[in-house]
Amino acid sequence: MECVFGLVGDGFAILAADTSAVHSILVHKSNEDKIMVLDSHKLVAASGEPGDRVQFTEFIQKNVALYQFRNGIPLTTAAAANFTRGELASALRKNPYAVNILMAGYDKETGPSLYYIDYIATMHKVDKGAFGYGSYFSLSMMDRHYHSGMTVEEAIDLVDKCIIEIRSRLVVAPPNFVIKIVDKDGAREYAWRESVKDAHVASA
Repeated sequence: MECVFGLVGDGFAILAADTSAVHSILVHKSNEDKIMVLDSHKLVAASGEPGDRVQFTEFIQKNVALYQFRNGIPLTTAAAANFTRGELASALRKNPYAVNILMAGYDKETGPSLYYIDYIATMHKVDKGAFGYGSYFSLSMMDRHYHSGMTVEEAIDLVDKCIIEIRSRLVVAPPNFVIKIVDKDGAREYAWRESVKDAHVASA
């Protein structure tokens, strides 16, 4: 029941993901961070088979760091997304990774951007995107409420709307979500949304 989604606003990009590590009918943990800080101004949110998700995102992170170490300049978000797509495409006919990725970044020249990369190495630059069962609801909410040039407050409000919709619609909904943001000041964690705390706030 994974849920990963993101959007681009005015000078920033936001990614949100559930934090549940689940196998069959068992919940192993509910604080799994599925959004990796790729470098100072890039984020990668991934969904898919847990082993592939962790191994592949770490592989991309280390190769992006290696490129910067060797060349003295970081990859742009577009270049990092194309590198990621290339690695998925190379693995596709050998030992494919069951992983879907949303990559968000901020570049001085082009501003914020969001890339949609799925497990068969399809890549698109998008304004909003989602993976997992939660995408059925988060995409429809974003289609309804998203507009270009959103402020951080508007974007967070939309993310919260998506989380509430996912929790109310999915039979087995993930209880907790992590939200991260990237802008000119860098990539960082913005907030957690925990169902226990939300219920306490709602009843207060």
